[in-house]
Amino acid sequence: MTADDEAGPRPPADDAAAEARRIAERVRGVPGVVRLSAGPFGTVATPGPGGRVDGVAVRGSGVEVGVVVLLGRPIPDVADEVRETVLAAVGGGGGREVHVSVEDLAEEGSGVAT
Repeated sequence: MTADDEAGPRPPADDAAAEARRIAERVRGVPGVVRLSAGPFGTVATPGPGGRVDGVAVRGSGVEVGVVVLLGRPIPDVADEVRETVLAAVGGGGGREVHVSVEDLAEEGSGVAT
């Protein structure tokens, strides 16, 4: 068994990028999410036609999302809502795992909240 077998089948790059863009659009609408983040090493991303989708990694058995959140709302609540938003965007998940990482925090008026 290879690492790819353990991760599950990978969607074609075009499909993965389209799914990542759809997820990114919905996650940006979650209250408390300032922006998406590819993480400190830029690994939370999905490559595809038209460029990378930073902040959303669509992989064989799951989706990883990196976010910067605004202080003021409980961080676990924001992460839970992001997870639920991703599951809704992928049609209930279909057994796929969703990992949400809070990469940074931003204060209102800090200039980071764009």
